[in-house]
Amino acid sequence: MPGVYTNRRAHYEYELLERFEAGISLTGSEVKSIRAGGVDFRDAFARLTLGNVELEGLYIPVYTQATYNNHEPRRTRRLLLHRQEIMKLKKQLEQKGLTLVPTRLYAKGRVFKVELALARGKQLHDKRRAEAEKTVRRELRSL
Repeated sequence: MPGVYTNRRAHYEYELLERFEAGISLTGSEVKSIRAGGVDFRDAFARLTLGNVELEGLYIPVYTQATYNNHEPRRTRRLLLHRQEIMKLKKQLEQKGLTLVPTRLYAKGRVFKVELALARGKQLHDKRRAEAEKTVRRELRSL
């Protein structure tokens, strides 16, 4: 089982401001499928609805050995956060241009956790600058 699934695209597309750790509500076939591998963050995002935080678009493949009770791969999953954290997120998401992006999915003991980041979208020139800084750091490390 891979220890941690990361959303590498989030670091490229967004400026990550603050991170939160949340539990995730999963079914049995989803847990087995995650342990088998193949989670995809491509279209995943978190949304605040009616006082709950929900993760949408996270792809967890269908578990082939499951029975007729198999899960839907891109279903909406509830995230488990403390009420104070949800209120803090609600205040910060009211600001223009901020969104909640999942950055990692990992096992912590027997449960799975999702790391959420409060993020602001990058412009094209920001992406270019970040890429240039990355190349400079890589070149300095090689010297």
